[in-house]
Amino acid sequence: MVNKSYKRLWEIDFLRGIAIVMMIAFHILYDFNYFDIYKLSLYSGFFLIFASLSASIFILLVGISLTLSYSRAKKVMTKKQLKLKFIKRGLKIFGLGLLITLVSRIYLDEGFIVFGVLHCIGLSIILAYPFLHFRNLNLVIGVILVIAGVILKNLTFDFYWLAWLGFIPSQFYSVDYFPLLPWFGVILIGIFLGNSLYPNLKRRFRLKDLYRLKVIRIFCFLGQHPLIIYYIHQPILLTVIYFVLL
Repeated sequence: MVNKSYKRLWEIDFLRGIAIVMMIAFHILYDFNYFDIYKLSLYSGFFLIFASLSASIFILLVGISLTLSYSRAKKVMTKKQLKLKFIKRGLKIFGLGLLITLVSRIYLDEGFIVFGVLHCIGLSIILAYPFLHFRNLNLVIGVILVIAGVILKNLTFDFYWLAWLGFIPSQFYSVDYFPLLPWFGVILIGIFLGNSLYPNLKRRFRLKDLYRLKVIRIFCFLGQHPLIIYYIHQPILLTVIYFVLL
């Protein structure tokens, strides 16, 4: 079911690579807008849909990938080792998010990152562990959380301490904001899909092997290195903009 020369499910890496390219494209437009190089309305219409789709694909794949990692690890680890594995992984990514918070707080006048995509993914990995062996339950809870997040998005509150959950304070602005509601719900839906489509690391559907195509391999390569690409792409973009366009 998996390409013998490619020990992963190529379609997962390919879709993640697509989401990464979409993210980079949006960030290029955001940087152009921020530095007044080219003004666009990024938070309405097509570009809002584009950014939301990119984020949704990426975070949905986080949930699917968690099931694949869980299926692989449970064959060689005890329950205690499994739990520690996911806690450590979540804390690592959350810690990288905190580093971005610090850097953005230093360099941004306003809109610094309070609870961005890495904070959300890191905490979600830890919270998702008890749900990894369920299937349909994740779909039900995931849909409920997404609906709750959509409702909360239209409300504001006079306190800040639950901003990470989705209770948006009045006058709140952050350049990267991914509260657990609705995004943890998206991850749970991804876990449902992963357990439905890839039980025990095997596809439950037929898919032609396209990994030999060069363009597919390029996107798969990007999809295998999402964290490092996320971390370095903005510094590279900002360096190019500063020395070439400003």
